[in-house]
Amino acid sequence: MNRTELLKLGLAGLLANKTRAGLTMLGIIFGVASVIAMMSIGEGARVETLQQIEMLGTNNIIINRIDNPRRTPGATVAYSPGLVIKDAESIQDINPFVESVTPARFLMLRVQYGSFADEMQIIGTTEEYPNTFNTRLLAGSFFKDYDLESAANVCVIGSGIKEEIFRFEDPLKKKIKIANSWFTIIGVAAPKNISSAGMKSFGLRDFNKDIYIPFSSMASKLEEPAESGGRSITITRGRGRMNNEQEAPKIDKNSVDQLTVKVKNSDQLTSAADLIRRQLERRHYGVRDFEMILPEQLLAQKQKTQRIFNIVMGAIAGISLLVGGIGIMNIMLANILERTKEIGIRRAIGATRDDVLYQFLFEALLISITGGIAGIVLGFVLTSLISTYAEWKTVISMLSVIIAFIVSAATGVIFGIYPAKKAADKDPIEALRYE
Repeated sequence: MNRTELLKLGLAGLLANKTRAGLTMLGIIFGVASVIAMMSIGEGARVETLQQIEMLGTNNIIINRIDNPRRTPGATVAYSPGLVIKDAESIQDINPFVESVTPARFLMLRVQYGSFADEMQIIGTTEEYPNTFNTRLLAGSFFKDYDLESAANVCVIGSGIKEEIFRFEDPLKKKIKIANSWFTIIGVAAPKNISSAGMKSFGLRDFNKDIYIPFSSMASKLEEPAESGGRSITITRGRGRMNNEQEAPKIDKNSVDQLTVKVKNSDQLTSAADLIRRQLERRHYGVRDFEMILPEQLLAQKQKTQRIFNIVMGAIAGISLLVGGIGIMNIMLANILERTKEIGIRRAIGATRDDVLYQFLFEALLISITGGIAGIVLGFVLTSLISTYAEWKTVISMLSVIIAFIVSAATGVIFGIYPAKKAADKDPIEALRYE
C-alpha cells in the first residue's frame, strides 16, 4: 500500500474514535500552547529590556542624588554641597573617557492649559538631553544652547502630554502655564514604548508624560519645594561614627537630581565610572550622597534573570509535552489491543509489516499534529490574554510557531513508534485467534 492510502486509513481510525482521540490531544495542545506562550513572553521581555536600556543609553553612566548619604571609609570632612552643576563641569573637564554630561532637575509642578490642570513631571535639562537618551521628536525641535543662556520660557512635551491635553490640536507655539510661569511649546517628543511592568522592573518613570525645559529656566523662574541639598556629616576617625551636626541649608539653584555621563566607548564604561566615583567622592569630601547606575550592567543582570525564567518555563512546557506524549503512547497501545483482530485480517489479506507500522505511526502523528495546530491557536489566545491582563510585553515570532509545530510532530513520532512497532510485530495467526 502507498503512503497516501495508509494516511487515509490512519485518519479513518481516528475518526472512528473521535472522543478518545480528542482527549489524547489535550496534553499536546497544552504543551504546545505553553511553548508558544513561554517563547512569546521571553521574546517580549528581551525586546522590552533592549528598549528600556536604549532609553537609558548603553554608553551612559547615570548618577542620582541620594538623600540619606553615608561616609566613604577614611573620610575626615564634615560637609558636602550635594550633587551640583559644578560636578558636571568637573567630570567633563577632567575625565578623558567622557563625551558629554547632561544634568537634570526633576520637579512635580502644576501644569495648566485651558480647563486642564494637573501636576506633571518637569525636567530641567540641557540641549544634550535628546542625544544622551536617544530621544526623537515628532514635531518641532529641542531647545538650543542660546535658550539656556537666556533662560528662555520654552518647553518640549512628551507624546503622552500631547494626547492628554491637546488631543487633535497642534501643540506647537501654544503656551502652557507651569507653576506661575508661561512656557511656549517648541517641540513634541516621540513616544517611547514601555509597559507598566517594565517601568516597575527598571524603576523607570513614564517618559511620555515628561515636560522638558531649559535647566537655567527652572533654576531662575520656577518655584521649588523646600528640600535639603547640602550634606552635613561628622566623622570620627577610627570609630566609624556618623551623625547630623547641623541643619542642611536649603537647596541652591545649581543643585541637580541627576547627572548622565555619556562615555565615548562602551569598553570604557567601567574605567570611566571608577574615575568619576573617585572624583565625586573627593569633591563631596568623602560623603557618598550619590549613586551610580550603569545601564549595561542592568542589562546583563536582567538577561541573567530572564534566562533562568526561560529555563523554568521551558521545563514546564517540556513536562506538558512529555505527559502528552505518554498519553499518545498509552492510548495507541490500548487502541492496538482493541484492534488486534483487524490487524490479523489485514495481514492475512496481504498487508505487510511495514503497512501496519506506518498505519499506526500515522495515527499517532495525526493526533500530535492536530493537537499541535490547536495548541498554536491556544498559544496565541494565551499570549493575548497575558499581554492584556498581566500587562507584559509579548512578541510571537514565526520561529516560535515553527518550533512548536516541529516539537508536536516529533512528540507523535517518538511516542508513536513503540505502539506502531508492537502492532507490526503481532503474529497474524495469533491476531486472528484473538477475541
